[in-house]
Formats: sequence, structure tokens, C-alpha cells
Amino acid sequence: MSRRLLSAALAVAVLAAGCASSNKPKPAPLESFTAQLAARPLWNTSVGTLNFALTPALSGNTLVLAGSDGQVLALAADSGRELWRAGAGAPLSAGVGSDGRFASVVTRDNELLTFEAGKLLWRQRLGSRIVTAPLVAGERVFVLGLDRAVQAFDAIDGRLLWKLQRPGEPLTLLQPGVLAPFKDTLLVGLGPRLVGVDPLQGTVRWEVPIALPRGSNEVERLADLVGPVQRTGDVVCARAFQAAVGCVDAERGALLWAKNANGTAPLGGDARQVFGADTSDRISAWNAASGEPAWTSDKLLNRDLSGALVLERAVVFGDAEGYVHFLSRDGGRTLQRLPTDGSPILGKPLRAGDAVVVLTRKGGVFAFRPE
Repeated sequence: MSRRLLSAALAVAVLAAGCASSNKPKPAPLESFTAQLAARPLWNTSVGTLNFALTPALSGNTLVLAGSDGQVLALAADSGRELWRAGAGAPLSAGVGSDGRFASVVTRDNELLTFEAGKLLWRQRLGSRIVTAPLVAGERVFVLGLDRAVQAFDAIDGRLLWKLQRPGEPLTLLQPGVLAPFKDTLLVGLGPRLVGVDPLQGTVRWEVPIALPRGSNEVERLADLVGPVQRTGDVVCARAFQAAVGCVDAERGALLWAKNANGTAPLGGDARQVFGADTSDRISAWNAASGEPAWTSDKLLNRDLSGALVLERAVVFGDAEGYVHFLSRDGGRTLQRLPTDGSPILGKPLRAGDAVVVLTRKGGVFAFRPE
């Protein structure tokens, strides 16, 4: 990483720390409610303390997680039963990627490690810091660096297959970005652009800007896409950091709509609606087809909300006190609220079969079953 890029990345880290200071407004008090959605605890376990946002990797019924200390854990999503456990031998800088067979993590020393059934297959030294979880797909391991380089490795032996490096803004976001599969295309967030890449050759097929960075300095122009993206069929929706939300037809590589919106947490959605919380934790719902606003809610202001998960009846958010909120899709009224371990919910809740899985700062893994 260049000195300029490192300085810029550190600047973003300082900004993030400032946003988390004790000067923040007090969180909105929790309102009383009458439960209108039944949900029960299914199972829970621990993966060790988490110092970064982590969305577990899910493949079929296999849920793979990683703790900041280097612990890697595979569970049966329906029961929480441990399938295998491994250790990276060093603290991690990002979450885990897995296709159910292979699981990959990156250490703070910039080493990419890949496991199969808990056995270490190989390790590779990387040239840039990684904060986005690797993607494992098609017997390849893809990584996205803070220098915006995308690399592909053979999942079996760790050979470097290709590297894509494009010029871009010197400032990058110390928050998980976009690295996702779409049919036979690799989706990558490069700055404010969603880019479709040939996963076999590493060549660009298309690119679509979701935000147009504006500002008088590099900090104000920072608009990297925040991961994970929300995919429904051919439509992929994402947030550009503090700038916009938008949806793209990933089959055609065409922007469907984009709306100015601040915020740092990933979106949730389906074919009907897209949901997300802004910097003050005001929740917004947009029409998925047009991007027109549907409603907003202030009831969870300043509660440090997680990314959103959309269910048939509810949209789900976690907060900084470890509560999981199930809100109605038609206006945001509280349908259910469930506690975890009192520490912040990180990343984005995950749908695993008929269960909702959340992770906490303390490393708690909690599965609930809405009825």
C-alpha cells in the first residue's frame, strides 16, 4: 500500500472513531409494544470477540464464521451443531468466505489462508490490506484489497490466476466492500461503481456508477460501495458510503435507479421494497422497481443499527444494545424485539433456511425462528 493510500485509510479510521465518540446523541428509548410476530430462540454459540463487521458465509445448510482472533468455525445452520473448527494462527482483518467446501480468511499480516473441512490447504502473502471477506466460488478464491486490486487464486493449490488493478480515488473505506457472485460474473465495488468482471480472465465486462462523488476534498468525495449487496433475481442493490442507494440490472449492466441518501450500513430488500438506515438511524423504505420513497421511521434513532434483512412480513435490524428488531414492512411498527448478549449486533442479519442469524461484538452467534 502506498504512503498516500495508507494515510487516507487511516484518516477514514480516525473519522469513524470520531463518529463513535461519547458526543453522539442519546439513542431513542425503546417503545412498548404488543408482539404481533412470534419468534423463538433456536440455538446460540460463540466464535470469539469480533472487531469487524461480519456476515457469515452460508452454503446450503453450512454456516461458516470467523472470529477476530483467527478462529474459523463451520456449523449446521438448522441446529447450530459444530461441523468443524480450525485456527488461522493469527488475528484476522476481515470475515470469512466459503462455498461450503473451501473456507478462506485473511490475517492482519496480509496472508490469505484456505481450509477444506477444517484442514489448512495453503497460504498466500498479499500485497495489500484486506477488510472485505474473500469470496469463494467456482473453485476460486477472490480477494479485494484496500488498493482496489482484485485477485483470483486457485482454491485447491493457491496459484494466482489473475489480478485486476484499475486507477481510482486514493481514499478507500475501512469497511467491508462489495465482492459477490452473479451467475457467471463477479461483482466488485470499485469506489462508487459496481463492476462486472469475468471471473475466469479478470477482464471488465461492464461498470455502473451508483453515486457521483462530490466535494472539495478526498474525504467528502469518498463514496465506496458498502457490502454485502442485496440481490433479488437479476437486480442488485447497494449503498454508496454517505452518498446514495441504488439498484442495478446486473444481467444488462444498467442502472435502474439511484437516490441520494447518507448512511454506512448495507441494504436489505426483495422484489417489492429496499430498506436501509441512514447515519442517524432513520429507517427508509424505497420501492424496489422505481426507487420512490415508501416511508421513513425515526423510532430507532441513534441506536447504531445494523444492515437490514427482509422477511415476508418484517424487516429486521440489530442495534448497539444487542436487540434484534422485527419491524412491519408497511410503516416500521414494532412486531417483535428479541435480546441477545447486550453487545452490538454487527454486519447484517442473515436468513438461513427458516432462521434469522445475528452476530454480536462479543462473538455471540444467535439463531431465531420467526413463526
